[in-house]
Parts: sequence; C-alpha cells; structure tokens
Amino acid sequence: MNRVAITGVGIVSPFGRGKAAALDALRNARSGVRTISSIDPAPLACRIAGEVPADAHEGTHRGHDRFTRFALLAADEAAEQAGALGVESDRIGVLIGTGLGGAETLDTAYRRLYGEQARIAPASIPMTMYNAAAAAVSSKFAARGLSYAVVSACASSAHAIGLAAQAIRAGQADAMFAGGADAPLTTGIIKAWEALRVLAIDNEHPAAACRPFSADRKGLVLAEGAAVFVLENYDRARARGAEILGEIAGFGATSDAGHITDPSADGAARAINLALRDAHLNPDDVGYINAHGTGTRANDPTETSAIKSVFGERAHDLAVSSTKSMHGHAMGASGAIEIASSLVALRDGFLPPTINLKTPDPACDLDYVANQPRETRARAFLSNSFGFGGMNAVVAVSLLSPD
Repeated sequence: MNRVAITGVGIVSPFGRGKAAALDALRNARSGVRTISSIDPAPLACRIAGEVPADAHEGTHRGHDRFTRFALLAADEAAEQAGALGVESDRIGVLIGTGLGGAETLDTAYRRLYGEQARIAPASIPMTMYNAAAAAVSSKFAARGLSYAVVSACASSAHAIGLAAQAIRAGQADAMFAGGADAPLTTGIIKAWEALRVLAIDNEHPAAACRPFSADRKGLVLAEGAAVFVLENYDRARARGAEILGEIAGFGATSDAGHITDPSADGAARAINLALRDAHLNPDDVGYINAHGTGTRANDPTETSAIKSVFGERAHDLAVSSTKSMHGHAMGASGAIEIASSLVALRDGFLPPTINLKTPDPACDLDYVANQPRETRARAFLSNSFGFGGMNAVVAVSLLSPD
C-alpha cells in the first residue's frame, strides 16, 4: 500500500492570503474575527464573522463564486510549493469538500428573482454547484483523474483529504489536490444560523466572541476560507526530490446514526480510534489534537469526553486546542484549514492556542493550550471534524515518517 506525502499547502483564511499570514496569526494568538464588511450587516443580529479580508482575494479568478475563488487561490499556493509533479494528467485527481457550495451566487440569484423580479444570471447553476471548486481546480491544473466534491457538512474537507489519501494508497491516483472551501457569509445563511440559536453574538468584541471549552462560551462564529493540499505517492515525491512536509498517516470516518445536530461522544471516539489504527499510531505517539472545538454548549464537553474515552489517563497530558477560536468555523472548509494550520504551526515548532479561554468549564478539563502558543517537538497530530447529520472524520498527520 502506497504512503501519502504532503508536498504543497495553500491557505486562504480570515488571517489573510497564504500560509505566512496564517502562521503569523497563530504564532501571535491573533483573532481573524471581525465585523462583516462583504455584505450589509445591518439586518443581522450577529454582525461578526471570520471573514477573509478583501485584499486577499478581490480581482482574482473572475467568473467564479467566492468559495471557488478561495479554492483556486489555495490550490495555486499549494501547487507552487509542490513544484512540477511529473505525473500524467489522468493520474492527478481533485477532491474538494464544501458544506454550502456557491452560496454567494445563490443568494444573489434569489435576491434578483424574488426581490427585484429580475432575470437570473445564466452562469448561476455552474457557479452554485457543489463541485464547482473541484471542477475549477481540475481545469486549472489539467487534473484529469479521480475528481469530485465531498459534502458532509462541517466534516466535508476532512473527508475529502482522507478519501484522497485512500485513493493514492490504493493506486487510483499518483497525486491529488485535496481540501475544502466555503463562503457562507450571506444574509440568508447567517439569518438561518441565527434561527438555530448557536451563534456567538458579541458584536462589540469580535475577537473575543469564540471561546471554545470556556465556561462563558456563547456559541460558534461563522467563517469562510479554503485550504488545499497537494498529496502525492510518497515514493514518487521522494524520487523527484520534493520537500515532504508531512504524511497523511491515517483516516477514520464514522456516522452517529442519531440526532441530526447533537454530537455523539461515541461516534467521535470511534472515528479517533479508526484514525489511530489506520495510522499504526499508539495513543502515546500523538502529541497534539486540533479539536473540532466549536465553542457550542453541546460540542465541547462531548468532544472532551470522546478524547478521554480514547486516550484514558493520557488525555490529561495531551495538548488539545481549537484554532476556531482564532479563525472561526468555516463550515466544510474547517477541517482543511485546521489541518493546514496545525501542520504549519508544528513544523515551526509550536502548538497553536485556544484563545479566549479565561474561565475553564469543569466539564472540559483537558490541556487546551490556553491563550498563548507553546513550544513543541510533537511529530504527529490528529485533526477532528464533526458535522451535522452525525458525520465524523479524523485525520492523522505525521511530520516525520520512518523509511
């Protein structure tokens, strides 16, 4: 079975465009949550989000929905880092996860139709389709192999990365562009989330709004962005002299088969165990977990419980953090952004923190790397992604893999 190397990473996030912007924010525990400016926030009760700065994407990749533009920018950066793959085009694939697809285009179309009784733009369907980002990346890089979109709510991009790795392992592809993109910051979607009553509404203090694992947490903060990886057959990557940034070592996926929105500790724990088993990692081998860590009342103690059930007493010595505290919850793109954030941080020698953790919740009693980054020599980490519908995905990444 083939090993899977990471040779390129691209990030577009509320921190800005590129890995360097994300790394700087993570290193300095700086939030990317701000007052929304891409739409008129006046009709909204929640007027804050992890919004990608305008100068990080405006004027790029015209003719695509916002989520596709983010995916293309992230893929551009990943491809530049990976360099010439030397792989036949029909052996290169694309898997891009998304939770909501072309939300900006859909919102514009409905506003024109119902509000203005105007004609909908002819390109609305290809711009809104969930596989628009995967199709655009495939076309841009002439990737003619296994390509499709993965849609599993907040677990979408983690599923995409895990499935892409499995395709390389099984010999179905030699290289894959894999990740996720979402741009859900439209009036309609934010109002729908307000109706669910899980948003952290703190318009006066945006940077302090997202407080995972804290007793005074108020809920999640919506966000947008993308992260894309270039994954390759490990032996091929080494033979061409590529810099290997890490390895997708394992993947676990489960379904709660239960409540549509309430998380399950059992489903999460089973996914973590599957990822460890797939990666041939013992609990002691894991130095860090980037938690799903949404900051909701339901998720944080449930995820804490799942981690404790897998790691036992070692759970209390294991570093866990939620980078959503800084970049918000980018829906289907979250898993990819969090894996990318973890990878760049650990390669730089530090653990990204959980900011805004001032008052620990007694039900959340692990080491959440509170408020400030911490130096580390950890060489393997897990990233947890748990989506509505009971969709669970855990990806295990190794920074140094034995020959």
